Amino acid sequence: MNTRIALFSDIHGNTTAFDAVIADSQKENIDEYWILGDVIMHGSGSTEIFDRIYDLNPTVWVKGNWDDLFLYIYSKKEIDINDPSDVFIAKLGIDLLSKMSEKNINDLENLPLNMTRTINGLTISISHNLPNKNYGRDLLPTEKQENFDALFESIDIDMAIYGHIHHQMMKYSSSEQLIINSGSVGYPFCFNKNLRKKGYSQYAILEVNSELPYIDVYKKLLEEGTSKVHDNDFLKEIELRHNYRTEVLNYINCKNN
Repeated sequence: MNTRIALFSDIHGNTTAFDAVIADSQKENIDEYWILGDVIMHGSGSTEIFDRIYDLNPTVWVKGNWDDLFLYIYSKKEIDINDPSDVFIAKLGIDLLSKMSEKNINDLENLPLNMTRTINGLTISISHNLPNKNYGRDLLPTEKQENFDALFESIDIDMAIYGHIHHQMMKYSSSEQLIINSGSVGYPFCFNKNLRKKGYSQYAILEVNSELPYIDVYKKLLEEGTSKVHDNDFLKEIELRHNYRTEVLNYINCKNN
């Protein structure tokens, strides 16, 4: 069975961009929606962003650093009136307060920093940045490998998905666990000015397929460099477990008839 998952991150209140990626994803036979944080601020979108998320009924939704910044303004914490950045963030938050419902704010407060899902046998960690830290520059594309290894709190996690850096990216941990960044819906960015563009939105579709026959043979090859193609005892055990012999016999009989 294939599972197709749309990954939306860093909407940042850009309703127009959010509508565009939702419309595009609805052509793609999506099974699940995952929201990777930073749904509000800088853009003007407020409760309508939440309404669209509610309509999507996401199975994963984690909290971003700008979501937390809004909550700091809501609780009137950590505002330095002499810091222009704090005044900027506070003014954006104050403006949103009059537009957002109590449910919107409560839902934002209750979001986790990290979620783990198992899809078709793959264990996936989802966070806005690191699993225990939704802010900072640790995971920019040019950062050191050990920072990316910190996305994995266990060797049993096969894949980590995160947002925050506004760059689409795919790479591996030192243990060859897969790392995916879906980019930004509302504010894509690149430090290379020649690669920087305006007026576009990013998201990703993750498709997980569990139907590869003899997956254990393939995993042995990938993980251990060991070929089990001629190991009849190993093949027989898998054949019996999945009833592959009966499937092949049925195919032969059907073909001969």
